[in-house]
Amino acid sequence: MSRDNYLFTSESVSEGHPDKVSDCISDSIVDQFLAADPQSRVAVETLTTTNLVVLAGEVRGPASITRDIMEEQARRVVREIGYEQEGFHWKNMAVEVYVHGQSSDIAMGVDASGNKDEGAGDQGIMFGYATNETESYMPATLHYSHKILKSMADERHGATIKELGPDSKSQVTLQYEKGKPVRATSVVVSTQHSADTGQDRVREIVMAHIENILPDGWLPSEENLYINPTGQFIIGGPDGDAGLTGRKIIVDTYGGAAQHGGGAFSGKDPTKVDRSAAYATRYLAKNVVAAGLAERCTIQLAYAIGVSKPLSLYVDFHQTGNVDPAKLEKILAQVMDLSPRGIREHLGLNKPIYERTAAYGHFGREPEADGGFSWEKVDLIDALKAEF
Repeated sequence: MSRDNYLFTSESVSEGHPDKVSDCISDSIVDQFLAADPQSRVAVETLTTTNLVVLAGEVRGPASITRDIMEEQARRVVREIGYEQEGFHWKNMAVEVYVHGQSSDIAMGVDASGNKDEGAGDQGIMFGYATNETESYMPATLHYSHKILKSMADERHGATIKELGPDSKSQVTLQYEKGKPVRATSVVVSTQHSADTGQDRVREIVMAHIENILPDGWLPSEENLYINPTGQFIIGGPDGDAGLTGRKIIVDTYGGAAQHGGGAFSGKDPTKVDRSAAYATRYLAKNVVAAGLAERCTIQLAYAIGVSKPLSLYVDFHQTGNVDPAKLEKILAQVMDLSPRGIREHLGLNKPIYERTAAYGHFGREPEADGGFSWEKVDLIDALKAEF
C-alpha cells in the first residue's frame, strides 16, 4: 500500500568529495579516449588519498592517450576542483597509472562480427526513474540537495568567497503530503573551511545558499538546520578520507527514491550498459512522465554480456498511471532501439561528454548543444501520446 504522508531524505556530495574527485578523474580519462577515437573502450577506476592518485583499469583505444596524458588529466581535474592543500595538492601529489589493454574475452563478446550485432559489455539490470514533483522530473529531496552544493561551488569558483574548501555534503528531508513535497523539515550541510574561519561565518555563508535554493516558505526551523554539526571541518577531501570511483551511485541517480541496479557510471565508455542503459531508462521514463502518461515512472532493462537484445523491459507507474503499462512496454521497444548500439546512436553517446556528469547528478540536468545530457531530452512526447 502506498503512503500519502511521510518524510523522505536524500543526500548529495560536492565535486571535492573524495569519491567525486575519483569519479571526475575517471570520466576525464573516458573523455580523452572518446575525443581521440569515438569507438574507444574504457574502464578506468581511480583511488584518491593523501597526496596520491592511483588509476587502474583496461582500455582499447589510440596509443596517443599515454600514461603521461592520463597523469596530466588527473592533475588538471584536481586543480580545477580547487585542491591546493598540504595534504592534497594537484602539483605535489603522486600519480600512479596501472592501465592495461582490454581483455580479449570481453572484446570478443562485445564486438560486432559477421551477422552478430554489438553485444552488451556486461550482464546487469538498469533502472530509470522520473517524477513530476519538480521541473527537472527528479525527486525533490535530491533536486534541492544537488542545487545547494552546486550553488556553493559556483560561488567558490567565482572567487566571491575564499573561506570554504572544495569538500562538502548536503542532506535534505522533506515532508510529503498527499504524495507531494510541501516543506523541508531539516537540512544538513557540512563544508570544508579554512583554519581561520569560524563556524558563525560558515553558517552565514551556507544559510544564504539554503535560503536561495529552497522554495518560499520551505525553510525548516533554526534548530533543524544542521551546518557543520561536528563543529569543525578543516581537513577534507582525499586527505581526510580515501575516495574511490563508483561509491556514490545513489547520489548519481535518484537519491534513494528509486531502485538501482548496482552498477556505477563513471570511468566507463558507453558500450557498458551500466552507463548507457541507465541513461536510456531515464530518458524513456522522463518522456513517459512529461507526456502525462503517469506522475511517476520506473523502467527496468536487463542484459546479458555479449547479447545485443535486452532480456526484459519492465514499467512501473507506482499506481499513478493513465495507460496500460504492458502496452507501454511494447511501445517503448518500438520507439527506441534498446540494443547497446541503438542506445548509443539514438542518444549520441560516443562523445567526450562525461566528465561534466561526475558531480551533481547524472540526471535532472539540461541537455547541452554538444550532446551532453542528451538523455534529458523530452523529444518522444508526441510519439508516445500518439500511441494512446
